[in-house]
Amino acid sequence: MAQITMVKAINDALRVELNRDPNVLIFGEDVGKNGGVFRVTDGLQKEFGEDRVFDTPLAESGIGGLAVGLGTQGFRPVAEIQFIGFIFEAMDSIAVQAPRMRYRSGGRYNCPVTFRTPFGAGVKPPELHGDPLEGLLTQTPGIKVVVPSNPYDAKGLMISAIRDNDPVFVLEHLKLYFSKGEVPEGEYTIPLGKANVVREGSDVTIITYGAMVHTSLKAAELAARERGAKVEVIDLRTISPIDTETIIKSVEKTGRAIVVQEAQKSAGVAAEVIAQINEKAILKLEAPVLRVTPPDTVIAFPLIEEEWIPSAARVVSAINKVLDF
Repeated sequence: MAQITMVKAINDALRVELNRDPNVLIFGEDVGKNGGVFRVTDGLQKEFGEDRVFDTPLAESGIGGLAVGLGTQGFRPVAEIQFIGFIFEAMDSIAVQAPRMRYRSGGRYNCPVTFRTPFGAGVKPPELHGDPLEGLLTQTPGIKVVVPSNPYDAKGLMISAIRDNDPVFVLEHLKLYFSKGEVPEGEYTIPLGKANVVREGSDVTIITYGAMVHTSLKAAELAARERGAKVEVIDLRTISPIDTETIIKSVEKTGRAIVVQEAQKSAGVAAEVIAQINEKAILKLEAPVLRVTPPDTVIAFPLIEEEWIPSAARVVSAINKVLDF
């Protein structure tokens, strides 16, 4: 298998689906000739034509409305929101129209739209370009939310998202765009809603997603060297729906759990994971479940961004705390 970047892996996924299904359309700001800000759609307009890969006006509300309309008429739109902070202009389409289409039409219509956008801290993006806003999406019934942590998953999850008959939002972490990994040629899928145990362990379970997978793996290695701790790391991959079965199975084995997220502490994915653990496995716990997150503030400006993002050292501190409880 070739070693390629996440950008290239997503580009491959889009090419696979454009080739496979003539109803797949890709559109957004600068996705055509320019190939997107990060070149995720590079070369696709030249290969598939302007009718299938095209630029839109600088109006996210228009992008969202177009995606919903096309989705109800038999197309499979892939709509890019150029940066995550711009989704507010399209939230009516993303969180109200697309997810409710099957319900409000009594099953007559579905809305197989894939929204995708870059997000995430760690590369010092301008304000509203990297904010971890996934909590806004995971609270919305009817839309699946995907956050790949590596190129292999990015390609397989993107293909699954486009083929899904309901709306899916794919969040692509800025810090991981140019990370490399082995990715097969051609098509393959990764099931939505299925987590991945990326490191086996027996003492502590870390549940995380996106760029924090790599931070957590680093922390697990440090804890192993410093005190011989065997830390299991679960990459959620899909944060709505959450793969509770994999989480509970791991927690029942280790008896201790930590949830790491890049989003602010309150009312996020971590809080939901902890609630599920408490409901289904509280009697298996040897210590309270801890969260490692940024504070409940807006994302820090670039000069102090590294102080805001959870670090491997903070995760190690949490590992020690639950082991010593």
